[in-house]
Amino acid sequence: MKQSICARYLSVVFFMLVATVAQANGLGIIVPNSPPVNATAHILMDYHSGEVLSEHLSEERVEPASLTKIMTMYVIDYELASGRLHEDEMVTISEKAWRAEGARMFVEVNTQVSVADLIRGIIIQSGNDASIAMAEYIAGSEDAFVAMMNQHAQRLGMQNTHFENVTGIPTEGHYSTAKDLALLSSAIIRDFPENYALYSEKWFSYNGIKQPNRNRLLWRNDHVDGIKTGHTDSAGYCLVASAAKDNMRLISVVLGANDDTGRTDGSNKLLTYGFRFFETHRLFASYKPLKQARVWMGNSAELALGTTEDIFVTIPQGHYDDLTATIRLDNNIRAPITEGARYGTIEVSLGDQLLATKPLISLHNVDKGGVFRRFKDYVSMTFSSSQSS
Repeated sequence: MKQSICARYLSVVFFMLVATVAQANGLGIIVPNSPPVNATAHILMDYHSGEVLSEHLSEERVEPASLTKIMTMYVIDYELASGRLHEDEMVTISEKAWRAEGARMFVEVNTQVSVADLIRGIIIQSGNDASIAMAEYIAGSEDAFVAMMNQHAQRLGMQNTHFENVTGIPTEGHYSTAKDLALLSSAIIRDFPENYALYSEKWFSYNGIKQPNRNRLLWRNDHVDGIKTGHTDSAGYCLVASAAKDNMRLISVVLGANDDTGRTDGSNKLLTYGFRFFETHRLFASYKPLKQARVWMGNSAELALGTTEDIFVTIPQGHYDDLTATIRLDNNIRAPITEGARYGTIEVSLGDQLLATKPLISLHNVDKGGVFRRFKDYVSMTFSSSQSS
């Protein structure tokens, strides 16, 4: 059975469709190609739905440069969230951290610096010295911290990423992809929303030195609130940017641009394209009843079915009313039923394009019914089966 989706209500309302589903190219959908980006690789992804709106060599392994520090910060945020680390703790700066090459926060050897300041030194100033200091403080050594980074990368599904250091200094075996960095950035926003606000801060001063955030989009685009720049001679100019507008959040990754202007303009063009030609909707909320299914042999005749996660879709602008949802239920659902068991699927389509498929799970337990109920249902099922055959 196909249903039209209405977002005006918090609850889910299904309407019977009379018309046949049109072909996607028969819906009047006109979306231009994404703008050209002068870079080695790029990707534009919607944060909520995960839909990729533009990409070029997005799974090609390249040097991530200081975009590495997004994972450095993910591990730090993870430790803060776990309670094993606190922002008011003081970190003693080692000689290794003090001697770090490249971008620096300018901490002094053997001084003590708060975790809160070092975090800002990593995010805003891209400090290699701050990154090494935090790695040593959390894990005892940079190598041990890097092992944690790689474990988190695997857990997050970053299949083409491997880290060798916490800074992004070019090293053999240190690589990532535009797609993996988009996944990581999405995890930063999703898992640590309170700390994510730091990525929009434009300036940070330490040791009498005031440095700007190198993400120039924070000054150019009011919707941009992160995330991180990177640059080495071999990696080129890189930028992961995120912007939110009209209940939609986009993440762009541009790798290997020729200069700062190239990575900034390329990212801005991708974000502008995404917001202008697409829209994102939350169609269904997690663990909310989407369907009442018939249950046989149980102490209840109905079972509420829903999904374990919100269902978002990203579609071309103006085509919300063309969305359809199809619910497919298992036959003869019988008690006993355990909460969380799968009993069907819901599919969301735009024309002939399948946008999302999610399992439908039971939202509560259903125990076996009494003897009379089970006998009655058995007779009904047998009769129904004989009629259908």
